[in-house]
Amino acid sequence: MKRVAVVGASLAGVRAAQELRAQGYDGGIVLIGDEPHLPYDRPPLSKAFLAGTASRESLALLDTGDLASLALDFRLGVRATALEPANRRVLLSDGTSVHADGVVIATGGRARTLPGFAGAHTLRTVDDAVALRSRLVPGARVVIVGAGFIGAEVASTCRSLGLDVVVLEALAAPLAPVLGPSLAAVCARLHLDHGTDLRCGVQVSGLTPAGVELASGALVPADVVVVGVGMTPATEWLASSGLKVGNGVHTDAGLVTSLPQVVAVGDVARYGGRRHEHWTNASEQAPVAVANLLAGHSARTYTPSGYVWSDQYSGTLQLAGHPRPDDTLSFVDGDPASSSFVATFSRDGSTVGVFALNNPKLFNRLRRQALRRPATV
Repeated sequence: MKRVAVVGASLAGVRAAQELRAQGYDGGIVLIGDEPHLPYDRPPLSKAFLAGTASRESLALLDTGDLASLALDFRLGVRATALEPANRRVLLSDGTSVHADGVVIATGGRARTLPGFAGAHTLRTVDDAVALRSRLVPGARVVIVGAGFIGAEVASTCRSLGLDVVVLEALAAPLAPVLGPSLAAVCARLHLDHGTDLRCGVQVSGLTPAGVELASGALVPADVVVVGVGMTPATEWLASSGLKVGNGVHTDAGLVTSLPQVVAVGDVARYGGRRHEHWTNASEQAPVAVANLLAGHSARTYTPSGYVWSDQYSGTLQLAGHPRPDDTLSFVDGDPASSSFVATFSRDGSTVGVFALNNPKLFNRLRRQALRRPATV
């Protein structure tokens, strides 16, 4: 294998490039990214960077030493438009192509939009964050559609800037399908305790010059509107590749596609019937995917940790495992009314998830003890 093309220059792509070198690969690595920027970290975009307390430079995923040791051939500001497996080529939007013996698909996705919301902000890229930050001026009224992690973090940041914030959520409570009613109520309390106007069980119909119009006909006044309703995996460029796509790139348990010289990592990878859109997942997949790419078959399997964290207002929320809303919830330290607690999810006598608010020490201990992942082979 003389050259590997890594398509996607965010965390998953960078970790794949680093793993290629760490696992002894000394051939060429082409890192393709549709943004013109060198790889950067995304979690601060909704928090410190949006608030103006973190610099653009602090987001960098690679320092000068990394750039030298990895010896990457960067192709930035261009999109991959097609994959031609028979010709071992990735076609690019500038009319050029990259010949590659192996391909790592790490294209992630783009922020999902809503019909009737042209002109609303989304938050996926550093340019999105810069554009949104320029609108967060004193006195601005901010309306956020969606109370998931991104929506909650943006709301928290806007409140820290002293802005009036309304969060509109279609569900009965934030993150209820993931956390269940008791913990969803905790997430709702964080909003309410910090002066955010959280409105659940509401449907939006469109954006007007005056604000957000609800399906009920009511209008929520707004100067700035942010839509945070998830992301859509970037797979269009693979339509003629022969790979199976549909809500992501389908892979086996080793993150290998139907073509052994093509693997997928990060938000775009779909294995076991689902995708995992979390920072930790994007980082942890790379060693397995790269090992299998170099081996030419699935020599190792990947087991996701399900770990995700979110900084919201005065709270740090941590979740590990793969709980369901109907699992048995037990509070092992504190209670849902506390400012710090740890809870576990159990199913059929086994712990399947751990959740904590402002209690990282106990959370990490329980995570290690109760959610040990089986070793990969």
